Amino acid sequence: MNLFFPKQKPKANAKDAIVRLRETLQMLEKRENHLQNKIDSELKTAKSNATTNKRAALMALKRKKQYESQIEKIGGSRITIEAQVMAIESANVNLETIKAMESGAEAMKAIHGSMDINKVDDIMDSVRENMDLADEISNAISAPMIGVDLDDDELTAELEELEQEVLDSQLLEVEPPPVIAPNVPTTNLARHTNRILEDEDDELEALKATMA
Repeated sequence: MNLFFPKQKPKANAKDAIVRLRETLQMLEKRENHLQNKIDSELKTAKSNATTNKRAALMALKRKKQYESQIEKIGGSRITIEAQVMAIESANVNLETIKAMESGAEAMKAIHGSMDINKVDDIMDSVRENMDLADEISNAISAPMIGVDLDDDELTAELEELEQEVLDSQLLEVEPPPVIAPNVPTTNLARHTNRILEDEDDELEALKATMA
């Protein structure tokens, strides 16, 4: 039965493929180093036999060329494998990105599935109405509560009277300027005072005589 329906190999995932390719790259690198050592050895042999044994020198150069040809092939294989690794990594990134976007789309679909545009409109209308009501209540609370109507002209006149009273009180509080008496010598002032007193005494005595 297996002859007609061969067993299918399990599909390798991106991670396993990248690991296998990197292991192959390491193996090829080791092979290159080994061949390079052989090339260096054959070149040394050719130099040492260049003048004494030309046949041995030519055989060494021939082997050197063969090793160089193998290194070139390995180098080509490494370039191909490195390109394949980068391609797989890029494809894996794209795959993960698509999966994430698909998961996001499903989540949005599940969220929107429980929503109805008419229901959303009704909710938004209710929100606006409640916001308007809250604004009206706030304005009503913050409005000043005054029990009587006031006349602006009357208030202005009363304010002017208060200002005048304040100005008058400030003027009364101002101290009068100091009176500077003239610089009169003390001796002359005393003599003048005595003369005035004597004149007043004479006038008083004359007045008494007249009355007698």
